[in-house]
Amino acid sequence: MRNMAKTRTLESRFPLLAVEENCIISKEADITVCFKVILPEVFTVSSAEYDAMHSAWHKAIKTLPDHSIVLKQDWFIKESYEPDLSKEDISFLGKSYQQHFNERPFLNHYCYLFLTKTSKERMRMQSNFSSLCKGVLIPKEIRDKENIHRFMEAVAQFERILNDSGFISLERLTSEEITGTDNVPGLLDQYLTLSRAKDEPLQDISLGNEEVRVGNKRLCVHTLSDTDDLPGTVSIDSRYEKLSTDRSDCLLSFASPVGLLLNCNHIYNQYIFLDNSDDNLRKFEKSARNMHSLAKYSRSNQINREWIEKYLNEAHSFGLSSIRAHFNVIAWSDDPAELKRIKNDTGSALALMECKPRHNTVDVATLFWAAMPGNAGDFPSEESFYTFIEPALCFFTEETNYHDSPSHFGIKMADRLTGKPVHLDISDFPMKKGIITNRNKFILGPSGSGKSFFTNHMVRQYWEQGSHVLLIDTGNSYQGLCEMIKGKTKGQDGVYFTYTEDNPISFNPFYTDDNVFDIEKRESIKTLILTLWKRDDEPPKRSEEVALSNAVSGYIEHIKNSDVKPSFNGFYEYVKNEYKQVLQAKEVREKDFDLANFLNVLEPYYKGGEYDYLLNSEKELDLLNKRFIVFEIDAIKDHKILFPIVTIIIMETFINKMRRLKGIRKLILIEEAWKAIAKEGFAEYIKYLFKTVRKFFGEAIVVTQEVDDIIHSPVVKETIINNSDCKILLDQRKYMNKFDDIQAMLGLTEKEKSQILSINMNNDPSRKYKEVWIGLGGTHSAVYATEVSMAEYYAYTTEETEKLEVMQLAEELGGNVEHAIKRIVLKNTANQNNN
Repeated sequence: MRNMAKTRTLESRFPLLAVEENCIISKEADITVCFKVILPEVFTVSSAEYDAMHSAWHKAIKTLPDHSIVLKQDWFIKESYEPDLSKEDISFLGKSYQQHFNERPFLNHYCYLFLTKTSKERMRMQSNFSSLCKGVLIPKEIRDKENIHRFMEAVAQFERILNDSGFISLERLTSEEITGTDNVPGLLDQYLTLSRAKDEPLQDISLGNEEVRVGNKRLCVHTLSDTDDLPGTVSIDSRYEKLSTDRSDCLLSFASPVGLLLNCNHIYNQYIFLDNSDDNLRKFEKSARNMHSLAKYSRSNQINREWIEKYLNEAHSFGLSSIRAHFNVIAWSDDPAELKRIKNDTGSALALMECKPRHNTVDVATLFWAAMPGNAGDFPSEESFYTFIEPALCFFTEETNYHDSPSHFGIKMADRLTGKPVHLDISDFPMKKGIITNRNKFILGPSGSGKSFFTNHMVRQYWEQGSHVLLIDTGNSYQGLCEMIKGKTKGQDGVYFTYTEDNPISFNPFYTDDNVFDIEKRESIKTLILTLWKRDDEPPKRSEEVALSNAVSGYIEHIKNSDVKPSFNGFYEYVKNEYKQVLQAKEVREKDFDLANFLNVLEPYYKGGEYDYLLNSEKELDLLNKRFIVFEIDAIKDHKILFPIVTIIIMETFINKMRRLKGIRKLILIEEAWKAIAKEGFAEYIKYLFKTVRKFFGEAIVVTQEVDDIIHSPVVKETIINNSDCKILLDQRKYMNKFDDIQAMLGLTEKEKSQILSINMNNDPSRKYKEVWIGLGGTHSAVYATEVSMAEYYAYTTEETEKLEVMQLAEELGGNVEHAIKRIVLKNTANQNNN
């Protein structure tokens, strides 16, 4: 007896036969090759780059033989961020960052490409010939092996053309990725469940006339299947108004409204059907003749003839291939109210493309079935329209979300569109890929743009990953972070140097942990003493340099051979007594080295002198092995005596790290202090650093906020900018009228200018963050969000009242800044919940 039940097993209707040699073979003998597609990141593509991508797609598709189908399938799935808290050594701030983003919803994008070889007969089949309508599916035999061989060769050429474009990357899917394994669902499982979850079981699929349902998910489909639904003109890219200004254009692909900008679970299918172009044109010639003969009976026949003639003229004049195309958006939800909203949102997105939104209720089942990977041959031909390859490609989406950098080292930023954390390496990976040739960074941002937050966020993560960080600051921007590190390491790290009347800044240039005085250490001591002894306009004689060098070497030997505690006082006494005898024995003349003058000039730094505290610190502190050091020099940056000495000690400290810490990352970050350093004649140090530090696994970073500084300073122009392959800019709208000068100085392209001027223009009011532009080597750039947790905010804050609150509470808790921040966060969280 014939089975009249409406329910059928998936096996009886399943149109695919096998997956062999990484290809899907259907029961109708169609062969499909599957690719994962990697597209450029959103908001990072210029108009010329969109043109290049469009051209690459066009060239690639032209290589495919007749009766091929191109299906580009973009999945947009709502997911939640899963924090990585598995690391044992994760810090308090690192943990608070991960918890801040815990379960943050975002729209994830996955892009696939299916190239199918079918037959002329299959290309013409309508929806009533779909495999869904057949009683029994009997596998057909592949007869024309030569055609298949030519198709696979064309696929290889297709893949090479797109991969060589430099913008689009194809990765061929393996059989396991298509069918899945016991632990990981394959592409087919994901499509038949409309889910990428690992543990999602197959559920009933209802393919009814009025409703298509996969489990509890109800589908709605909007189609572009008729020329009447299409806009009058199409373009390769479109202007995104929310991030554009009257001076710049933010560009997205023409189809972006149904891509990342459509915030719901959906699949965007883009079909191109490659019929035999000559057959199509002959058919249109015949149709045009028929329309002409019937024109006197109906004006519409005359109009249709004119349109067909225009199509034929375009094809013959420019040698264009006649093809068919179809585009649809399959969206779903298990909530009827949400599904209604999704229908409206999808219709609105299509309207933004100037298309006529058509909610398809007739062919939903066959369209869903045909979009199954490997089953494009089942597509109902009446749902397609005739066009050419180039305009059809304008409906391809060409961008994706931000990618994580494929390296262990980096910093955490946030995707500006979705708010999802992004792992970003702006040092090692770009060096490895040849995008940059040094790790140096130049940071420009006006006051209030979030500069200090970004730099705090960056150096904290560098330190947590084992880097040595030396900061020169002029505004206590890093005090909170430094004190927290000091508490975390129980005083073993986190050294904060600042000048106050009660606690003046002091060092001991002669102290080392390991009693090693290499050439760099000896030279830095000599430079320091020369600075104290001679004025800038009074260069030392050669004989004086030799005498000083011998004095330093003699005192170092004296230290090593006795239990004397090294200090400047000890050096002064050594020169006054023992070294005086050495000079007398050598009969060194006074005009060659005036010992009395030397001692007289250095007396203010000897005990009892005005600056006796400066070089005679009681702390036995060797900065070589301290990984987080801050020099706060705001109080002394205009002091003619103290500032040059402190500058030399800072430079000696970093150069010592640079040369002695082999294979360890180190960075020096100079805030506004670089201006004072350059003025005092120490520009040579900066030049040396920026040109040399890359050879020692290091990076030099300069931060400034004044536009005029970068425009007029030769130090910045010739040294810092030219030797900083990574440029970081914050909100520049204050400098809109001066931006042409900035653009010329930094060598920014029009694309980079558009990105920078879009900063903070369309921020999500539900999130607290500021955006930052990062450019690498003039070729890779993007805008990211600096979004931090509440704990990080209080560690980084430069607001006086907030900083005082943290420091006062920390003092009450025995100097523990971390505990103070925890208490403040708990209190603020409780207040927010009560409100």
